Amino acid sequence: MTQHRLLIGGEWVDPAGGESFAAYNPATGERLADVALGTVEDVDRAVRAARGAAAELAATSVEQRAEWCEAVAAAIVEHADELARALSEDQGKPLEAEARGEILTAAKGFRDAAGHVRHLDGVVPHAENPNKKVLSVRRPRGVYAVITPWNFPVNIPTEYLAPALATGNAVVWVPAPSTSHVAVRFAEVLAASGIPAGALNLVTGPGDVVGDALVGHPDIDGVGFTGSTATGMSIARRAAGKPLLLELGGNGPTIVLDDADLPAAAKAIAAGAYFNGGQVCAATEVVLVERGVHDELAALVLEETRSIVSGDPADPGTTMGPLNNEATAAKMDAHILDAEGRGASVAAGGRRDDPSSLYYAPTVLTGVPAEADVVRYESFGPIVPLVPVDSAEEAVEIAQAPQFGLCSAVWSRSAARAFAVAERLRTGIVNINDASTYWEIHMPFGGGSGTMSGLGRLGGMHTLLEMTEIKTITFDVTTF
Repeated sequence: MTQHRLLIGGEWVDPAGGESFAAYNPATGERLADVALGTVEDVDRAVRAARGAAAELAATSVEQRAEWCEAVAAAIVEHADELARALSEDQGKPLEAEARGEILTAAKGFRDAAGHVRHLDGVVPHAENPNKKVLSVRRPRGVYAVITPWNFPVNIPTEYLAPALATGNAVVWVPAPSTSHVAVRFAEVLAASGIPAGALNLVTGPGDVVGDALVGHPDIDGVGFTGSTATGMSIARRAAGKPLLLELGGNGPTIVLDDADLPAAAKAIAAGAYFNGGQVCAATEVVLVERGVHDELAALVLEETRSIVSGDPADPGTTMGPLNNEATAAKMDAHILDAEGRGASVAAGGRRDDPSSLYYAPTVLTGVPAEADVVRYESFGPIVPLVPVDSAEEAVEIAQAPQFGLCSAVWSRSAARAFAVAERLRTGIVNINDASTYWEIHMPFGGGSGTMSGLGRLGGMHTLLEMTEIKTITFDVTTF
């Protein structure tokens, strides 16, 4: 059995406690590896290693850091097959339909960071005294704590790790325990690509132990986290005073007006709900449809749902794998039961393939009332709840009620109606006539102000700006 270790200061080392935990394939139950069980002591060792590397990284040229990012991208492409297999086995997503694409997108993320950092400019403000010169430059913050979830265990870390390396920050990374096997494999590729020792440090283990110790560590200069709203709020309290970049929960409300292209909407809704088994923060988890077209849209979504092929992630024909963990499957069970109890109808799915399985049938609920848990909370599974509404105004009101504000979508053939709704939705992204999940890795991504969906923006140049601070230097030319 493979025994994974921790990456600290450029070396693969055993955890201080000498213990490990098992990584399992959610599709088969197969034990994939034993993963190092990190401790608070290991976190401290990793932060010290990162602190030692931070000064070296900050002193390097932009071109050198860009070249490191390009070398990482090349290494990811070189190892794409093995990384995709590890991702599929550890997370459960289909190898051909999803895992390979995630790996190649990660390579693009590092290439993008190399390009963006070459254009990360400062400014030269004017001073009252003509002899006084002012330079405002962007500098790395220092040591970043990065904590990432299990749904995209390669791409989401890339959203932080690539900009951190490009801007000269050192990182201590704590991945989700349930996808730590692929995290170690990914870190192995990055560490072997030629980046400096200590630039990336990996500590695996439970979030309430190693994650908590990391975000509260006095030598951490910034925190990046993607995950649940509850955990994000806890991290914000624990890391009070530090710069925060938080991408939290959402339920992808999609508003379908009565003049929408219904076949196109149905296709996008199904894609947004079933991609990665619905385990996407921007997933289409609530569909608010004007009452007059509810039944027609439901029939079209059902037709799209029948095309989903749930099965072995290694099978090239599979388009949806199992859910990653029991907690997510149990939440699906609870949300469907609650919706049925409130009068909704299960038009498709609504159950696991068998009671102990993590495979969940793609599910369509019709006539869902706005007060149902599946509308008010994040399900994170393959589900399309159709909520009939009487107007666009009612749809917006229901969409805003849960206080999520990550991604949304609106469907209409009228630009005036679509933009009127889009302007009112308090989400970081509004996609018009597309799935709530539409996003590209260079675009700004994050929650609307005052919502429970996070703080700051991930994506391209925006993350580089978040991970740097402005330093202003002034001097008088007559003093030299």
